[in-house]
Amino acid sequence: MSTQKEQLAAWIDAHFDEEVGVLQQVLRVPTDTPPGNNAPHADMVAELVKAYGWQAEKYAVPSDVVHDYGMETITNLIVRRPYQPGGPTVALNAHGDVVPPGDNWTYPPYGGVIDNGYIYGRAAAVSKCDFATYIFAVRALEALGVPLKGGLELHFTYDEEFGGLLGPGWLLQQKLTKPDFVIAAGFSYNIVTAHNACLQLEISVHGKSGHGAMPETGHDALQAATRILNAIYGQLPELKKIKSKVPGIDSPTMLVGRIDGGTNTNVVPGKVVMKMDRRMIPEEDPVQVEAQVRALIEDAVRGEPGIRIEIKRLLLSHALRPLPGGEKLVANIQRNAKTVIGEDIPAQGTPLYADARLYGEQGIPAVLYGAGPRTVPESNAKKADERLLLEDLRKATKVVAMTLFDFLAA
Repeated sequence: MSTQKEQLAAWIDAHFDEEVGVLQQVLRVPTDTPPGNNAPHADMVAELVKAYGWQAEKYAVPSDVVHDYGMETITNLIVRRPYQPGGPTVALNAHGDVVPPGDNWTYPPYGGVIDNGYIYGRAAAVSKCDFATYIFAVRALEALGVPLKGGLELHFTYDEEFGGLLGPGWLLQQKLTKPDFVIAAGFSYNIVTAHNACLQLEISVHGKSGHGAMPETGHDALQAATRILNAIYGQLPELKKIKSKVPGIDSPTMLVGRIDGGTNTNVVPGKVVMKMDRRMIPEEDPVQVEAQVRALIEDAVRGEPGIRIEIKRLLLSHALRPLPGGEKLVANIQRNAKTVIGEDIPAQGTPLYADARLYGEQGIPAVLYGAGPRTVPESNAKKADERLLLEDLRKATKVVAMTLFDFLAA
């Protein structure tokens, strides 16, 4: 390790208690989505970085757009750190919106409690932890005092859970940023270079209510919905036969995640609403897949008397694919991780989908790397007692700081 990288690591060690304290602050302001009232968290983060002499630019998405989207408030942040001309601009992106905590927590979901080397809280691992990772990686780099070329941007956004279109998608669409490289929130022991696409549909099945004692007077929307469910789940064996060539990604998946309908136990259901999720491997064409899924649903109830269906697209996200230039990010992260962690970390795909794809769609090389364990299940992400090993936060901060040094040191 070079002397300068040793100094980076030493600075992070010396300020690690402060970094953990910042993570606790970030965890303690709730951002449950839904309902999606995320502006207060952005305001807190903007105040937090002001203590370091940084100005966080606030970009509030118009309220009518946010409400139509199904959320309450979104304010995205960009912290720009320009250096000498002649180098690349590297953006670091983490999202602050989270799924609601749910039940069965041992620790307060917004407590930021530390126990036996772990910090607990909703988004401790995905991805409020990387607010701290990225802030302190940048602080360590700037504290080094060496000449830097190019620039850094911190993108703290608040629309990953709903798809990202009003998070990074909004910043890019409004031409508020166009970095050369992006590192987005991820885990410490692997680099994600590709991820699945995702189609989400809302299927409304309309029938006619009727008295439970005289079901023939109605048209049962739930019976029709059952036909659709059977058609969807009947496709799973065929999807299993489709295999991706991207390491870390297997086959497409499809499921119905929510069903609402009916009015009472003794009433023929007049309406049923289902929300489904279809994950697509990078090799699939999202437009073609959507057409196939819509046809599958329509065919399942075609000819059913008194039944009408509506299909509404909730989300169509594209896959993240490796782009030219991304190999430089991967090589530098792997080299620095070898130094810090002491092992070779893989670069591979993931069946999840994330905001990083929105940068990729603009031709910007993006990878996912940040603080977290080897696998998602270890972190309890989106479950009770989500947690992060603090040593993984320390290691990831060092790896990111050293990688930024490689890109920006004059």
